[in-house]
Amino acid sequence: MEISKGIELKDTALWLTKEKILILNDLHLGYEESLHRRGVLVPKFQLQEIFARLEKILEQVIPAIVIINGDLKHEFGTVLQQEWKDVLSFLDFLLKRKFDVVIIRGNHDPTLKYIAEKKAVSVVPEYTVGDSIIVHGDALIQTKAKRIIIGHEHPAITLREGSKWEKYKCFLKGKWKGKELIAVPSFNPLLEGTDILKEELLSPFLTDIKNFKVYIVGKGEVFDFGKVKRLL
Repeated sequence: MEISKGIELKDTALWLTKEKILILNDLHLGYEESLHRRGVLVPKFQLQEIFARLEKILEQVIPAIVIINGDLKHEFGTVLQQEWKDVLSFLDFLLKRKFDVVIIRGNHDPTLKYIAEKKAVSVVPEYTVGDSIIVHGDALIQTKAKRIIIGHEHPAITLREGSKWEKYKCFLKGKWKGKELIAVPSFNPLLEGTDILKEELLSPFLTDIKNFKVYIVGKGEVFDFGKVKRLL
């Protein structure tokens, strides 16, 4: 599905068709070890599921550049053992396929450079391509770009039918100071995200989203659910 001219939704990733750029947001690798340290025991499956989902996307598109838009690892001030292992494995997965890789620094990434430099991958504050600027979304920026692409928020929405309910990841598209703004969900299968209809939003770009359009991701398909204000 096309969310804007020349920009398509591929699972929970964003595909810039002309530039052949694939954008992945908020992988939070090492999240399972962080949960284990808090006494929450979950199997360490997220990296393999991320690889499987990426393989399906790569059956449809062949990127020239893969941009990881922030929070590639999970812990803030340290590097956990699983993070070292998973981040290096993930970068190898991309680099062996001869993709150029760019990492945009997220708020969870102050120590990421020590891992990324082992694979000679750049960690940058933002990335500009054509009319778009890609930033993590945890802090406002000044830009002349016509479009801003962010992550950070992990947008999601809960759908109910009778006594049943399920949370789905979603994309958001709207306006911020006259510019088009696209918010991309987390690519991590463990992180369901923030329910945009009920929970407090984190990104300063998303203070008023009632006129934003919602695109819900479910079972490999994307559905246009119209504007937020219609769902409230």
